[in-house]
Amino acid sequence: MSEDTPRHDAASDTPHRARTTPQARFSPIWIVPIVALLIGAWLVYDNYRSRGPQITLTIGNAEGIEAGSTLIKTRNVEVGRVEQVHLSEDLSTAVISARMSPGNDAMLVEDSQFWVVKPRVGREGISGLNTVLSGAYIQLQPGESDIESRDFEVSDQPPVAPAGAAGLRINLTSQLGNSLRVGDPVTYQGYTVGRVEEANFDATTRRMQHRVFIEAPYASLVTDSTRFWSATGIDLRLDSEGFRVNVESFEALLGGGVTFGVPEDLPLGGTVEPDTTFNLYADEDSARQGTFNRYLEFVLLVDDSVRGLTKGAPVEFRGVRVGTVAAVPWKFTADQPTERGGFAIPVLIRIEPQRLGIENREVDIDEWRNRYERFFELGLRATLKSGNLLTGALFVDLNFHRDLDDDYAPMTFAEQRVFPTTSGGFALIESQITSLLAKLNDLEVEPLLEGLDRNLDASQTMLEEVRALSASLRELVDDPGTREVPTNLNETLEGLRSTLEGLSPESSAYQELVGATQRLERLMRDLQPVARKLSDNPRALLFDSLEAEDPVPRAPRD
Repeated sequence: MSEDTPRHDAASDTPHRARTTPQARFSPIWIVPIVALLIGAWLVYDNYRSRGPQITLTIGNAEGIEAGSTLIKTRNVEVGRVEQVHLSEDLSTAVISARMSPGNDAMLVEDSQFWVVKPRVGREGISGLNTVLSGAYIQLQPGESDIESRDFEVSDQPPVAPAGAAGLRINLTSQLGNSLRVGDPVTYQGYTVGRVEEANFDATTRRMQHRVFIEAPYASLVTDSTRFWSATGIDLRLDSEGFRVNVESFEALLGGGVTFGVPEDLPLGGTVEPDTTFNLYADEDSARQGTFNRYLEFVLLVDDSVRGLTKGAPVEFRGVRVGTVAAVPWKFTADQPTERGGFAIPVLIRIEPQRLGIENREVDIDEWRNRYERFFELGLRATLKSGNLLTGALFVDLNFHRDLDDDYAPMTFAEQRVFPTTSGGFALIESQITSLLAKLNDLEVEPLLEGLDRNLDASQTMLEEVRALSASLRELVDDPGTREVPTNLNETLEGLRSTLEGLSPESSAYQELVGATQRLERLMRDLQPVARKLSDNPRALLFDSLEAEDPVPRAPRD
């Protein structure tokens, strides 16, 4: 029994230990930390899920940006906040770490735009005054790309046009270094239709590169015939073509800009593709000049002064512009043609057939050159004339001179064909005056002077006679009898007036004269039968009866 007892105790102890071990492992005391751990994990997960995406912004100057305070807004709605601001590794830029609000992931695409909104004073007015008290903030303009991004660059200036805006973006290239800046207006006939988005200088080509945005629906105004030129606000010119003033829009007047149009001699042209490159000209005249890309070049050898003739002056044929002065002077030190006897000033001109309205057809330069050669033989010559008496500006006038004595002979100057010239303007007047003085010098003056002396003597004699006659008239006028002539004349007139008054119808003399006239008239009527009878038979004056026989003479009776 004693040996079985221990085994019984061991067997009985084993089930007891098996029942007490699970109760110690799953003690209720562990429920509290497990629940706390699960709640903490849920809070961490919920906080992570409720946080928006983090983005990195790069900006050149972090002025006005404060960590924890500066907001990111879209349409004045908060969509994020700046968490941290620090410098980049190379210390060239500032790096901003910002946290976006949940649900804004769709706005973070590669063409989204960020810029700083703060108080600004520019040509377009004052903007950002609401940030004076609240502080600057970062504006987000969502893009339209499908590619997500978390790294962006922040501009210090607002964009000219939002990404995806309807319109046309083109490129302008020019040598005008300070002509355009970002934000300058693009105008068409004085109306703003776009803005300059970018302005960069290309050191390799030494030209300015501009990117311009034309808003819809004005993008259709840009065609392959369009020319762009700088708008300086007020363009004041006084040249050989007269006084001209051109005023652009008020905004262009303050800050400049660019304007465009189609020259009147060109067709409207067709539409252009985005990113098409155009030349930016200095002014409208230069833009119009750029359309005449087919021309003939000639050299004028001018014997007169070229003072007042400048580059760009017109070349006209009877008032119609056919070309442009290209250089004054041109290759001044080149050898003069041996055919000429003196030294002349070389002037390079361009004859532009496209100015005559044939720009839509292909210009045959060789055919035009042969045509001008025939014109030279017919007397076509170039002359410098004054276009503006106030400024003294000159232009080149082309005309036919068929009365010239010299024959045309082709010449070249510096491997360029010479356009024949003739003197004109003040030089022509000077030569005419010189010729007149030469003719006057050849006149025989002594006979003229002798004749003039004789004429002067005769004139002196006549003057003396006139002086004597004047003295006689003065004596006649001073004579008392002459002075009484008006009085006597007045008395005579008074007597004549009295006489005429006596012959008036109311006077007695007039009445007597009328009565005598009436009696005479009656007498004449009474004498008419007697006169008629005597006219018929004159014997009635001697005989009583006309029917008696004629008496017969008889001898007396004793």
